[in-house]
Amino acid sequence: MIKIILGTNRKNSVSKLIALQYQQILKEKGADSEILELEDLPADFIESALYENNGKNEEFNQFHQRVSQGKKFVFIVPEYNGSFPGVLKTFIDGMTYPNNFRNKKAALVGLSSGIGGGGIALSHLTDIFHYLGMHVLALKPKLAKIEQNMSDNLLTNKLYLELLHTQAEMLLEF
Repeated sequence: MIKIILGTNRKNSVSKLIALQYQQILKEKGADSEILELEDLPADFIESALYENNGKNEEFNQFHQRVSQGKKFVFIVPEYNGSFPGVLKTFIDGMTYPNNFRNKKAALVGLSSGIGGGGIALSHLTDIFHYLGMHVLALKPKLAKIEQNMSDNLLTNKLYLELLHTQAEMLLEF
């Protein structure tokens, strides 16, 4: 089962809409997937589940277990302040090093309200995943001006949709 990681803990995010649409694309291609939302992490996980408290927060442990079971991932990554959300980095830091991501495969999708499409965020995240031994798919769609390319909570830009479909196919073959 492919794990789709929603890279923000912002409620009612555009990222969640993209994750849901990506999940539908995978379903159309015959692949099962599960969306993991960082907004479902325990509010205190920074203090109660990391470093010397590793393994002590049962709610975080359950989330951690779901990630550990994954072999392939899709990360929906919004651009925040020129990079990716801090909660995503903290979440990664809370995973068992390096086993949770070593030799696993990831597809990254960036999005932004501006013109960059999250390109710098995807570059930063790729560097981290390479450090952790994760294999990152080369095609990384950058969905710029995201709100202008959606209607009725769905992505409508034909090029963006084509890129997501192509990436999903590549991930399934990866």
